[in-house]
Amino acid sequence: MTTTSATPTWSAERPWRGIMVATALPLREDLSVDYDAYAAHVRRLIDNGCDGVVPNGSLGEYQTLTDEERARVVRTAVEAAGDGARVMPGVAAYGSAAACRWAEQAAEAGCGSVLLLPPNAYRADESAVQAHYAEVARAGLPIVAYNNPIDTKVDLTPDLLAHLHGEGRIVAVKEFTGDVRRAYQLAELAPELDLLIGADDVLVELALAGAVGWIAGYPNAFPAACAELYHAAVAHDLHTALPLYKSLHPLLRWDSRTEFVQAIKYSMDIVGRHGGPTRPPRLPLPAGIAAEVRATTEKAVAAGHH
Repeated sequence: MTTTSATPTWSAERPWRGIMVATALPLREDLSVDYDAYAAHVRRLIDNGCDGVVPNGSLGEYQTLTDEERARVVRTAVEAAGDGARVMPGVAAYGSAAACRWAEQAAEAGCGSVLLLPPNAYRADESAVQAHYAEVARAGLPIVAYNNPIDTKVDLTPDLLAHLHGEGRIVAVKEFTGDVRRAYQLAELAPELDLLIGADDVLVELALAGAVGWIAGYPNAFPAACAELYHAAVAHDLHTALPLYKSLHPLLRWDSRTEFVQAIKYSMDIVGRHGGPTRPPRLPLPAGIAAEVRATTEKAVAAGHH
């Protein structure tokens, strides 16, 4: 988390700040990547007030991509964004050497930063986590740590994050636990470490706690409304933010559910932005859950969100 004077807006010097959308990856019915649709999607997000994109995250189904597809997704995002600094690829891999190679590929493509999970093939201890971030830092790009102990079983605690920041390994953290108390611990332990909102449904709470960025899911379907919400929240303009938040929250909660990839892509389809199917092992949404997603998406549209 930063000092109170930190600006929660994107800049070429701190390209991990602002709204960086964890992009869904449009697939055709044969499950091949639709790169043209992806490029159009990146352009649309930026044109609607988002600051940049995060390809090859979980929402981008990176685990199912071939190496060639994964590299091409990054190159497509850079070209579509018009400025590589606006692209923060996920570089997670089972081995630190592989993650470092993806970070090097991001640097070669002109990206401004990378997003890195801790080791996630096993429950790594602190020394392994520190070695992992040190290895990937060799690529030379600013690293945003991604704390998602729900899925990785490795918790980047405030103490560990402060150590990684103090060693110069990370510049920020995408905090997904939903535990807002950690924001205040981080501010005490590492005041220059940027806190980024990692789960859509705690956006306002973390914005009030000093977050300077949002690695976001639902702007894939509602970029303009989410951009308005973010800017009001980080400005502490609760008169504007709270009604928007309450209206959008039934959608934002999907970002923290197991079916978040399918839900967000289905919302994109409903509002006329191609999301498409997901690759196995993710399956199509069961009928009951699909009906819930449709209802919350259509209610947001009826409320005038876009």
